[in-house]
Amino acid sequence: MRHRATGATVTDISTPIAPGTLRGKTALVTGSSRGIGADTVRYLAAAGANVVINFRNKAPRAERLAAEVRELGVDALVVGADLTDPESVAAMFAAVEEAFGGLDILVLNASGGMESGMAEDYALLLNRDAQVSVLETAVPLLRGDARVVFVTSHQAHFIRTTPTMPEYEPVALSKRAGEDALRERVPALLERGIGFVVVSGDMIEGTITATLLERANPGAIASRRESAGKLYNVSEFAAEVAQAAVDPIPADNTRLVGDTSSFVGE
Repeated sequence: MRHRATGATVTDISTPIAPGTLRGKTALVTGSSRGIGADTVRYLAAAGANVVINFRNKAPRAERLAAEVRELGVDALVVGADLTDPESVAAMFAAVEEAFGGLDILVLNASGGMESGMAEDYALLLNRDAQVSVLETAVPLLRGDARVVFVTSHQAHFIRTTPTMPEYEPVALSKRAGEDALRERVPALLERGIGFVVVSGDMIEGTITATLLERANPGAIASRRESAGKLYNVSEFAAEVAQAAVDPIPADNTRLVGDTSSFVGE
């Protein structure tokens, strides 16, 4: 697989997509009550898209975000769903269809696996099986020229050739498995006129994952920052995710964000 690095920093993250570009479009971002997902929603809404805000257990945050983006003159639907539960996923898309009739952008942002108290197979269930379930359930609603964006990390994308921290390895392996399973569906998506792109980023400062890794491995963030020269923050990386929904799709369906010199490609 060929890879390309996009090392340039976003210069204006307030409007990474020109206002009005997405007017009349509808976008759903999974796991979007906070963090990268929430900022991605903000950027898509600022470009004119109606948005679907998905959460698992952060309803108040999701409602506050919806109120915020409605001030931009777009519609916002808040839908709670457990992505590992197919019935819950089906109900979410039924609500989307009732509200908007269809979808133009699906951002698969939600992930996990480092939470405490979860079953041993939870990372694989969420990062592979649930991603495929969400995509397959969404396909009938995805309009012509729709775009699917899968959000991952360099530590996961390159896991087959570059080791990562032991604390993150189970998550990295499960996210790579999810990426592979989604890529297998690219030909079928293309037949329907649906584009697909993977957005992979280095360790992102300010995310829950980075915080948990720092807790388990003190100094991890500083070490990676020194090695990479720069780490993107949540807003900067979310701007790249939002842009991936409108930019031309790279030949290898991969948008690499940040330094990749420490990772070995396949």
